[in-house]
Amino acid sequence: MKLHTISINNLKRRKAKMAFLTIGLMVGIATIVILMTLTSSMSRDIEHKMEEFGANILITPQSNGLSMNYGGIGLGGVTFDQREIREEDLAAIKTIANNKNISAIAPKVLGGIQIGKHDVLLVGVHFDSELKMKQWWRIFGEAPATDNQLLLGSDASKVLNVSSGDTLQIKGETFKVSGVLEQTGSQDDALVFASLKKAQDLLGKQGRITLAEVAALCSGCPISDMVTQIAEKLPDAKVSAIQQVVEGRLKTLDQFKRFSYAMAGVVVFIGSLIVFVTMMGSVNERTTEIGVFRAIGFRKKHIMRIILFEAALVSLLAGCLGYLIGMGGAALALPLMAESKNAHVAWDATVAGGSVGLALLLGLLASLYPALHASKMDPTEALRAL
Repeated sequence: MKLHTISINNLKRRKAKMAFLTIGLMVGIATIVILMTLTSSMSRDIEHKMEEFGANILITPQSNGLSMNYGGIGLGGVTFDQREIREEDLAAIKTIANNKNISAIAPKVLGGIQIGKHDVLLVGVHFDSELKMKQWWRIFGEAPATDNQLLLGSDASKVLNVSSGDTLQIKGETFKVSGVLEQTGSQDDALVFASLKKAQDLLGKQGRITLAEVAALCSGCPISDMVTQIAEKLPDAKVSAIQQVVEGRLKTLDQFKRFSYAMAGVVVFIGSLIVFVTMMGSVNERTTEIGVFRAIGFRKKHIMRIILFEAALVSLLAGCLGYLIGMGGAALALPLMAESKNAHVAWDATVAGGSVGLALLLGLLASLYPALHASKMDPTEALRAL
């Protein structure tokens, strides 16, 4: 009789015990798979949301000059050789090596303009990009859909004494206020937003922009690489990273992953301990049987092979079932834990192979010491226990 046949027959005779061992190992593997899958899926969801939450790269015209301000009070400045950014040049940003990390590009043109008796700052934007980048905006009314519609900040709305649905006259043209921003606590409250093309026409800056904001979180490489790449494409512009935003985002992701890995380590330790104790007890219960094998001529290596083959079969089954159950559990838990409704479970072949490999490793290590102990048993002691 072959050794693996003995192992299979032993598993068949001890179905309840083997089922208990399989379930114990399977639960541990499933828990680890759930935790790792949720970590990966939630990290991707958080990363995706952060990519679209505000700008972290600022593109402004290159100039030879220094601004003069102190304590937040602007005192003017001396600027010469002022260069402008052409709107068409921004298309080059999408050709950089890390273009897949770019979530949104929001060009802006700024200029002072008079509405009635009030001087206001008009900002021309692409509303689709602006709303994607500034997801914290809350609008009373609707976002502008045509060139003759405006979006007002809350303070601008009060000063101009208009609300959603009212009209304003700017340089002889009639504009409808489609919406008013809820108080943001930023400079946006005092601005009047129009479509980029219409603002360029009103300000006499056709085809030119004042600045551009880029929302991009380069999770796989330093953000400085993207700044350098954009600067090479736009040599006449100043490209800078908003370091506080970038570092804050990367630190948040890093802390989240560290916490997840720490929890996974705790689960692995507890699962390993439970499996070790359970399998050791199971093998110790069979010392009499193993002693008989030794008495009829089985060598130590034969006993080792029988026990380890049984452990491998149980571990392989537990690893496969644990992975499938873990992925199912992650799919059920993710909608409850992720903020985004579009979050989905990340199916990763590495996790599948890792779960089966980990199950085999735990099973074999857990049964190694009991197998060694049983293989060294004195046959006379085993026969005496019959």
